[in-house]
Amino acid sequence: MTTENKDYQPLIVGIGGTTRDGSSSERALRISLDAAEALGARTKIFSGSDLILPMYDPAVLERSLNASELVAALRACDGVIITSPGYHGSISGMVKNALDYTEDMNKDPRVYFDGRAVGCIACAYGWQATGSTLNTLRSIAHALRGWPTPMGVAINSAESGFGEDGLCTDEKVNEMLRLLAKQVYDFAMMSNLARQQGAA
Repeated sequence: MTTENKDYQPLIVGIGGTTRDGSSSERALRISLDAAEALGARTKIFSGSDLILPMYDPAVLERSLNASELVAALRACDGVIITSPGYHGSISGMVKNALDYTEDMNKDPRVYFDGRAVGCIACAYGWQATGSTLNTLRSIAHALRGWPTPMGVAINSAESGFGEDGLCTDEKVNEMLRLLAKQVYDFAMMSNLARQQGAA
């Protein structure tokens, strides 16, 4: 790895949570983003009120401030981590609507999430909903030309909670969230190195 690549600080964008502050999905996202920062990444989170966006309409060209900031961050980022609560067996409408704004990137040099790793985290009260929600997130990542990380994290809120320190009460879950972050970070670093070598 070149010295230049070692000094590179990839930007990893986190999307997820609910309108409730401190939701399980938001806490899980923050654990992963903290782990990415510890590795040397820059991070930006869109959660809670950041995701209260107008319903995406491709026929409407005007964008709210929150929507513009989200799309700008996704255009600039080197990796993405998405977390969603399991609502009726799938992702929440709020997270889906936020991801629909990536359609603004359909003619970018890097279309959608092309060339970027996407970490997927699902939180739900029961294993059935966690599994279907995680599968949906991974399918969306594929549809957006991203590379879902090998590690996807499903958190059963009926069995695992979060403490006042922000961490999950199940250390195995914390370890998985950190591993997911490392996979997104490592992919971003490898992609940057490949770009350097291609430009040389």
